[in-house]
Amino acid sequence: MSEETPGFEEKPEVPAGATPDDAAEPKKAADSEEEAAAPAGDSAAAQDTGREAALLAQLDQARTALGERTADLQRLQAEYQNYRRRVERDRIAVQEVAVAKLLTELLPTLDDIGRARDHGELVGGFKSVAESLETAAAKMGLQQFGKEGEPFDPTIHEALMHSYAPDVTEDTCVAILQPGYRIGERTIRPARVAVAEPQPGAAPAAKSESSEGEAPSDKDTDAPEKG
Repeated sequence: MSEETPGFEEKPEVPAGATPDDAAEPKKAADSEEEAAAPAGDSAAAQDTGREAALLAQLDQARTALGERTADLQRLQAEYQNYRRRVERDRIAVQEVAVAKLLTELLPTLDDIGRARDHGELVGGFKSVAESLETAAAKMGLQQFGKEGEPFDPTIHEALMHSYAPDVTEDTCVAILQPGYRIGERTIRPARVAVAEPQPGAAPAAKSESSEGEAPSDKDTDAPEKG
């Protein structure tokens, strides 16, 4: 059994003919591997950071593109809604014009029916046909207007006759020569009427008569008689 001499460290065996530098090469190689491993880790972290930044940039671009496409869609939807409203408005206007034109052509027939009714000639089958025509016209929105005694309105009345009357205080329709017709708020024919105006000087005369009929006041009654 061999005894170890204290104070001496074991040295790695060096092959015969090797120099001291050859013995230090393994240590240098290990240090080089550690130094190479450190930059490789930093490079991987840098690559991860760059990849994350690129993904965030792509996400921002996608969000921007989504916002633009959403705004385009909303604008197209608003334009489509406006288009639908315009089409619907134009359709209603065309329909109203067509209905007004048709009913205008029927007004002379309705006038004949009215005159026949006034003369008691609306009887039998003619009465049934006339009432059916009037009902159909009413369903299409035709309304008759114009009554005796109503104030004269030049926007809906057409004065064909003019006279004076002592019993009116304003221009008044005293006779309806032809009734007027409207569809909703649209007048397709004004009422043709005879108009009476207040009699000139009638109002002052009436005022004078009322003042003459007044009883004497208390002041006049209590006044002393002159001697």
